[in-house]
Amino acid sequence: MDKNHFGEGSKTIWTDKKRILGMPISFTRYSLVENSEWTKLFIKTGILSTTIDEVNLFRIYDIQSFQSLGQKIFGVGSITLFSKDITTPVITLYNIKEPYKIRNMLAEKIEQARAQKGVKIGEFY
Repeated sequence: MDKNHFGEGSKTIWTDKKRILGMPISFTRYSLVENSEWTKLFIKTGILSTTIDEVNLFRIYDIQSFQSLGQKIFGVGSITLFSKDITTPVITLYNIKEPYKIRNMLAEKIEQARAQKGVKIGEFY
């Protein structure tokens, strides 16, 4: 995604594509972007018509990792995020490279976003 979409002062922390047989040849892109006011995860899908979903990281309350035997062979895995976002309560990052490293990075960024917004996990229930 173009930096102009995210606004002035935004910084892309991580980006990847959904991979097929370990190759980034799909039309699904994932981006983690932050600026001074927010940190968001963007999921862009499609080539002719495009859909962009986004979720504020402070709304994510749980993370699940999965790596099948086939994914292990190709060095990819999937991460499922559960959020209190109305339009995207479950977000799955399919077949991304270095899934455990990305999971840990997301967990850290989620905690930072909660601290920045002053949100505690108990406020979700």
